[in-house]
Amino acid sequence: MTSEAATPHPEAVLFAVEEVLVPVETPRAWQWAWRPQGPVLGERHLQTVLRRGRRAWDRRRWLGLTGRASSADALAFSDHLAETLRALAGHALPPGETEAVVRRVQHPTGEVERFSEVPPLLERLGAAGVRCGAVSSLTEENARWVMHRTGLADSLLLSAGDPPGPSVPAPEALRAAAERLGVGRDRTAFVGGLYWSDVRAAHRAGLRAILVDRAGAWPHVQAGRLTSLQGLEGALRSVQGPPSGPEEGPADETGPVGRP
Repeated sequence: MTSEAATPHPEAVLFAVEEVLVPVETPRAWQWAWRPQGPVLGERHLQTVLRRGRRAWDRRRWLGLTGRASSADALAFSDHLAETLRALAGHALPPGETEAVVRRVQHPTGEVERFSEVPPLLERLGAAGVRCGAVSSLTEENARWVMHRTGLADSLLLSAGDPPGPSVPAPEALRAAAERLGVGRDRTAFVGGLYWSDVRAAHRAGLRAILVDRAGAWPHVQAGRLTSLQGLEGALRSVQGPPSGPEEGPADETGPVGRP
C-alpha cells in the first residue's frame, strides 16, 4: 500500500472559530472593549498577556478534557477572559466593569477585525469539493454573532460551547461535528488555534490536525504548524495523524515551560 493510499487527502476540514476563522482576543479588540476612549494600551504588554493567556486557556481546556477539572465550557471561557483582563490591568477590577468588558469582547458592536485570507480560502476549498465546518467554545449566540459580523455563513457552525450535549474539545463533540461533514473522520482534518486542547484533542478523537498559531504561543511545534491560514491547502496535502510519544500535557504558565 502506498503512503498516498494510507493517508488520503482530507475531503473535509473542521475549523475552530476563535483565532482561526475569526479574531476574538486581539490587541485592538481588548483596547475597544476596555479602553475605547484611551489611554492606549502598551503593545508589548498586550502581546505578552495575550500569548500567555492562550497557553493558560489551552491548559484549562486540557485539564477539563483529561478529567482533572470541570469541562471548559462557555462559562469557563468567560472566566478566562476575566483573568486576561486582570492580567492586562495588573489588578482585579470591580465585578461590574469586568463583566461589561468580557461581554464586549465576546459580543463586539464596534469595528470588527477580520482575517483577510479566510473568505477566499473557504471559497477555494468549496470549489475543490472540500466540505467545511466550524466549532467554537463561545456560546452559540456569541459564535454566530462574531461569525455574522465577519461575513461567515451561519451554516458553518456545527458545535458551540453551551448545552445541550458535550462541547469541544471533548472527543465525542469533535467526532459528532466531523460526522456531520459526511466524509468520515479518516478523511477530515481539524484546524485549531491551540496545541494541546485543539490539535492533540483532535488526535484523540481520531482526526488529523493542523495548528494555526497566530500569536506565536507554540514556536517549538515543528510539524503541522502555520502562523496563518495562508498555506493551509499545502499543509492539508501532508497532514499526519497523532505524533508519537507520551502525552505529557501543557506546563503551568507559572512554572517551567514544557513541551512543546
